[in-house]
Amino acid sequence: MNPLESTQLTAIIGQNREAMATQAAARVDRQISTAGDKGGDLAASRAAARAAAEDFEAVFLSVLVESMFSGVSTDGPFGGGQGETVFRSLMHQEYGRMLAENGGVGVSDAVYSEILKLQEGRYDE
Repeated sequence: MNPLESTQLTAIIGQNREAMATQAAARVDRQISTAGDKGGDLAASRAAARAAAEDFEAVFLSVLVESMFSGVSTDGPFGGGQGETVFRSLMHQEYGRMLAENGGVGVSDAVYSEILKLQEGRYDE
C-alpha cells in the first residue's frame, strides 16, 4: 500500500468515527430539546433518552477499544492491508456497540441521568 492510500484511508476512518460521535450527540440533543413537550408520552420519552445514552456510550467504547487495539500488530500472511484497516474500524464500532448493549461501563447511566435532569429543567442541582 502506498503512503497516499494509507493517509486517505486513515482520513476516511477518522471521518466515520467523527460522524458516529456527531450522530450520537445530535440524538442526545434532540432528546433533550423535544422532552419539554408536555403532551408527549413519558415512557416513550424515557426509552428514547435511554437509547440516546446507550448510543453515546457505544461511541465512547468504540473509541476506547480502538485505542486498545492500536498497538496490536497485524503482521503475517493474513494480516495488514487496506481491507484490514477498514474492517478493523468496523470491528471496533461493533465491539463498542455490543459492550454498551451488554452493560457497558456505566457511561450510559450517567448520560441518561443528565438527560432526565435537563428534561425536568433542574440541571442547576
